[in-house]
Amino acid sequence: MSEKAKILLVDDEPGMLRYIRTLLEVDEYKVETATTGEEAVERVQKGLRPELVLLDLLMPGIDGIQTLEQLRQLQPGVKVIMLSCVSDTRKVVQAMRLGAHDYLTKPFQKAELDAVIDQCLGTNQQTYSGDIEELCDDVFFVAASPAMRKIRSQSALVANVDIPVLLLGESGTGKEVLARLIHKLSPRAHRTFLKVNCAAVPADLLESELFGYEAGAFTGATHPKPGKFELCNKGTILLDEIGEMPPLLQAKLLHVLQDQQFSRLGSRSVIKVDVRILAATNIDIPEALATKRLREDLYYRLNAFTLQLPPLRERKEEVPILLKHFMSRMAERYARSPLPLSPTMLQACQDYPWPGNLRELNNFIKRYLILADENLAINELKPKSDGNGTHFATASSGAEESVGGLKSLARSAKDEAEAEAIAKALEGTNWNRKQAAALLKISYKALLYKIRQYGIAQSKGHHRLSAGA
Repeated sequence: MSEKAKILLVDDEPGMLRYIRTLLEVDEYKVETATTGEEAVERVQKGLRPELVLLDLLMPGIDGIQTLEQLRQLQPGVKVIMLSCVSDTRKVVQAMRLGAHDYLTKPFQKAELDAVIDQCLGTNQQTYSGDIEELCDDVFFVAASPAMRKIRSQSALVANVDIPVLLLGESGTGKEVLARLIHKLSPRAHRTFLKVNCAAVPADLLESELFGYEAGAFTGATHPKPGKFELCNKGTILLDEIGEMPPLLQAKLLHVLQDQQFSRLGSRSVIKVDVRILAATNIDIPEALATKRLREDLYYRLNAFTLQLPPLRERKEEVPILLKHFMSRMAERYARSPLPLSPTMLQACQDYPWPGNLRELNNFIKRYLILADENLAINELKPKSDGNGTHFATASSGAEESVGGLKSLARSAKDEAEAEAIAKALEGTNWNRKQAAALLKISYKALLYKIRQYGIAQSKGHHRLSAGA
């Protein structure tokens, strides 16, 4: 930046105040100081408008948390970095929830201070506004919208605080990607990251999958096997679809969260582990708590910090970036030349609501690359009217309407009948998807796919056909 930022430094220790001020003035920042929270608040009340505040967490009088609250009320957009000589997780989490952008543990080196300030003020060359951030093979994070930039900033902050994080959002919004981002930014980045899909593993096998078993623990257990928690020691584990975990197993997980220890199935020995737990779900939390589907005590343990991923329809700025990136990736994977994304195509994608979120957009690009027909691809995204309101066509209906004939009529009738049967099964089981899958004699994953494919919604028991992924 051409003109250096104005920084308000608040610390009650004279030696630390001089040290940090010197570090800042070396880089020609305009530094204002205060030795108490009251003085800092008063300076801002009288018109001081810093771009950044370095705020000590523990001070006499009003402490750093109270000062942060008052400064954010007076100047909502100000960025605040908390400073502390002790790693007080509870206070740091409280500060994050109140809007702190980062924190540093004293004493720190100039390089650490520079890195945090650069990230807060955007003075470094690495920016995540609209850029693709590669995490690992085929996994990337995009932060082109204000909402996702905020998520990226919060992730960087919470990554350094060793607490559970609950990731919420619709199916396909990128909760696993966010979990990988948190792991990559954390001190555990060089350790193992594992994901367990609690919905994909049968209930009677999930416990052994998580905690392992000894030989003879059950029929077929001929050899001992470590569980995911053992394999992930010192690393990070993502418990995806946590709302589908059986209640009895939720109780055991709560014990692991509290004591960081467990026993394998068939063993009395206690195994101690150091695992950071991230949990993800797309369920309605209040409803799940009310129906006892999710234990309240487990929820509050997992909910040390929550990140809510917005659906793609609420971050349309990212659609063109995602389209181009998916096209590049798919073309490389299938050894094809990337297809152009015309203004008409881009506009159609911007107008479409993407009920399946990033997963649906990825599949859309895959079909476009394989079929190489822009008109067919655009027709997939056009709203259709059947006399009962407007909905969006599925990929199959778009293709078949261009062909016409009895085949398309038969497929349409089959889809409608299948959607009706699924909706009735879900209503009959009060939307217990596992019971509905058993009733329909299909796998749980197949049911989830068809719910997305047909856009079956829970509200008022109605369903509609929508674009599926």
